Amino acid sequence: MGGGDWNTVAMRVHLGTDHAGLDLKQHLIDHLRAQGHEPVDHGAFVYDAVDDYPVFCLRAAEGVVADPGSLAVVIGGSGNGEQIAANKVKGVRAALVWNDETAVLARQHNDANVISVGGRMHTIEEMTHFVDVFLATAFTGEERHVRRIAMLSDYEQTGDLPPLPASAQPEEGRA
Repeated sequence: MGGGDWNTVAMRVHLGTDHAGLDLKQHLIDHLRAQGHEPVDHGAFVYDAVDDYPVFCLRAAEGVVADPGSLAVVIGGSGNGEQIAANKVKGVRAALVWNDETAVLARQHNDANVISVGGRMHTIEEMTHFVDVFLATAFTGEERHVRRIAMLSDYEQTGDLPPLPASAQPEEGRA
């Protein structure tokens, strides 16, 4: 299953941003409602040039984990710190999105439940389009992607590294 129109039901979308993404977040709330989705606003709620993105992005990430089937968008100046913050929450797979292809692959290959976009990197129209593409794209469920996600989830839970494949073993360790 690839990108496209598979997702025809309303979806809950958690949003978190600092001051750098406040305009985009407000725009997305209206846009998502118009598309039939249910936005959940985790802040920021007012412009504060010295606010801290973890306060809002961690809440959006916690929201998506506590709300199975939902997705989230975190927004900042570049999107980098916001992605890092979201990925600190167990169960989150956050991807930095900067074009259509990264939005599609975040869902298709990584089953990302959060995307991060840079409010200073693109126009509001471009970022809205990236969010639409992300929301409309399904995880492929291909075995190789499921296997990789399971490795990350296992590491997240246990702290144990996945075993090295035979091809990555030192010469003396190969059979």
